[in-house]
Amino acid sequence: MPFLKRIFDFYLFSNIHVALSGFCLTKVTLFSFNIENSLTPYFVAFSIILSYNFIRFFEIKKERLLWFKNWYNFYKIYLFIVAVISAIWLGLIIISNTFNLKSLYILFPFAFMTLFYVVPLFKIGKTEVSFRNFPFIKIFSISIAWAGITVFFPLYEANYDFTLNVYMEFLQRVLFLISITIPFDIRDVKSDSKSLKTIPQVFGIWQSKIIGYVLLIGFVCIGFFRNDFTNLNFIILTVVAIISGAFLLFSSTKRTRYYTGFWVEALPIIWFTLIILFL
Repeated sequence: MPFLKRIFDFYLFSNIHVALSGFCLTKVTLFSFNIENSLTPYFVAFSIILSYNFIRFFEIKKERLLWFKNWYNFYKIYLFIVAVISAIWLGLIIISNTFNLKSLYILFPFAFMTLFYVVPLFKIGKTEVSFRNFPFIKIFSISIAWAGITVFFPLYEANYDFTLNVYMEFLQRVLFLISITIPFDIRDVKSDSKSLKTIPQVFGIWQSKIIGYVLLIGFVCIGFFRNDFTNLNFIILTVVAIISGAFLLFSSTKRTRYYTGFWVEALPIIWFTLIILFL
């Protein structure tokens, strides 16, 4: 059991799990617009592994994530190997004849938001300024970046025309991502700096959950008004919203990192699995 736990922890804390979630969210977009044989889900997954591990490395160097430091130092060789493998696969995808290199341009603003989520843009005196240090910006920067990378990027790469449905998909994705990020902020409400002014810090835990429920209702309702609406798609969106709402309901400051880092992070995987099973 200790051996299996070490494997599971490596899968989770090396960001392979969150990369799988990014892969699945990108596949959800491609399925929604009937696009096949795209390399973008793999590009997204490998880029998440690289960027998130860089962010972890940066935060540890800045004496943050102290709970994670010992684990990181113990497995840093293995993490380096995973990063190198990811970089190699990204390179192979980029030089592939089937990959649209122009699509990398649309990634720039969202990659910028991801990188400067923790890396300081500039300093004011001794204070480092990054997106995560702006009140209310933290949750929106994460959600918009993920939505852009998993919606706009794969569609642009496939030369798909940006119709109203594309923007509705983007808005749906933002609402979904904000709602499933709230459990992370609830977990960290006591440890986050009060200057961050996260949703739970400002409105309280119960009110934050209500905000999450409203966002999930909006997430489902947007699907109803799309011109590619089908009853089965609507049912899948509703099921995803109900499962997400359940995880939000049981979120608390006492939940472990496994609850958010594995179960909440698995919601995109559940969404994609439902599509595979029923569409």
